[in-house]
Amino acid sequence: MTLSNTSQAKRNSGNIVLVGMMGAGKTTAGKLLAKQLGKTFIDSDEEIQKRTGVKISHIFDVEGEEGFRQRESAVIQDLIKLDNIVLATGGGAVLKPENRAALQQNGLVVYLKSSVHDLWQRTRHDHSRPLLQTANPRAKLQELFEQRDPIYAEVADYVVHTGKQSVQILISKLTQYICPQDPITDTKETMQTLEVGLAERSYQIHIGQKLLSHAGLLLKHIPHKRVAIVSNTTVAPLYLEKLTTLFNQQGIIIHEIILPDGEQYKNADSLTKIYDALLSNRCERNTPLIALGGGVIGDLTGYAAATYLRGVPFIQIPTTLLAQVDSSVGGKTGINHPLGKNMIGAFYQPQVVIADVATLSTLSDKELKAGIAEVIKYGLIRDIAFLEWLEQNMEKLLQRDAEALQYAIVRSCENKAEVVGNDERESGDRALLNLGHTFGHAIENAMGYGVWLHGEAVAAGTIMAADLSRRLGWISEQDVERVKNIFVRAGLPIVAPKLGFDKYVQLMGLDKKVADGKIRFVLLKTVGQAVIADNVPTDLLRQTLESCSA
Repeated sequence: MTLSNTSQAKRNSGNIVLVGMMGAGKTTAGKLLAKQLGKTFIDSDEEIQKRTGVKISHIFDVEGEEGFRQRESAVIQDLIKLDNIVLATGGGAVLKPENRAALQQNGLVVYLKSSVHDLWQRTRHDHSRPLLQTANPRAKLQELFEQRDPIYAEVADYVVHTGKQSVQILISKLTQYICPQDPITDTKETMQTLEVGLAERSYQIHIGQKLLSHAGLLLKHIPHKRVAIVSNTTVAPLYLEKLTTLFNQQGIIIHEIILPDGEQYKNADSLTKIYDALLSNRCERNTPLIALGGGVIGDLTGYAAATYLRGVPFIQIPTTLLAQVDSSVGGKTGINHPLGKNMIGAFYQPQVVIADVATLSTLSDKELKAGIAEVIKYGLIRDIAFLEWLEQNMEKLLQRDAEALQYAIVRSCENKAEVVGNDERESGDRALLNLGHTFGHAIENAMGYGVWLHGEAVAAGTIMAADLSRRLGWISEQDVERVKNIFVRAGLPIVAPKLGFDKYVQLMGLDKKVADGKIRFVLLKTVGQAVIADNVPTDLLRQTLESCSA
């Protein structure tokens, strides 16, 4: 990340200042951040209570808000003179100009931004917030947010969207903003392991170099002496022998199921071939199915595992970038139907995901770029710091820099693992992962599965989503150009095929997110924050479809 001279100077001062609304998590995040960075944590509200010997609510009762603000200002002016601290400020600390100036001059200021909905969920039962002790505290919270949000954004060097992410991921993001080192230089060529937290269905994602030679990762998930490996005619010649050798050394019997390569084969015929092989070899409920390949193989194998004998163990070994950062994680399995993509399937989680970055060395440039489309998605919908990193390191990804690729895969999987852990079956925020997909699936269906790669269609669909977001007044033309630019730099299409308004609407009507007959779109409220929208005006949708296709 490139810093301004002002930001760099403040970085050298050693102070980090967290600003944001009540309930944004400044104290929780600040304590952990200070511990991680070896700094001293101070909460300005707690300091005021120490100095006065009374609670803040009492100060409000006796002196009013203005009296409290004067005390708050005096405390902040003192604290910010200290060195090497993480300072969590009160929600209204930025209201006084002298406080804003002191914070900006003496610390690196980070705005922890949360939606009003999330803030309300965190504060509605907290009766220690004086400003919310009103007849309609939810409305008061909205009023305070609208007043303060632009001030926070103005005073901050960085804005970090907190959302529903875990504190650990939030701290990871904060560290990426604050620490001066390039994250690539700190990424070792060693395995990194992430956890998808789903109670008894939790599993690990292992990411690293040359993991296919790491016998222990696989063998502990093979309970007996048989395994079925599903692959395709492109991947099997490259990597199947390595797995075969590994299993033969352990006396494990292998049943190989090799399918044709391509999205057009993600259908009921291929699924039947898997069933035929499993039945003819009398595979049992303890016979794991291993998916060795890209997203098509992973989805097919997962659905077969979910339905064969009503469920058998399933292991993902994704060999494409798209599969490693997206389709192998989260348990979505299924096949395409002539009338719609991924319309038949099941949620079925794997036992483990093993993403060997070395397998990307044999990936075609076209497939690599298609995978980058899904990587960019995470930055656009929920991780603005990652988007900025991608803007700075796109050429390294295209050049297949191993450390850059591993960093991008880990960061993408961190985001997806958190979303899946909170919403396994896409009843809420998980649908936000489908930015560009409603338009993209329509493109794939209309052009014929496999003509446009999934990532290519998602790229063009994301431009449509950005354009529609602009027409709704949510993002600017400059934001749209920013989105276009990163896809252009990745070598991905930004213009969709001209199918006509009626055809697009017909095909998008088959999307899984359709509810009560309404097409629901994943759009950008801001760059870095996605939302689901229905009731999109027909005239705006028509304008987007016409202007973004040719």
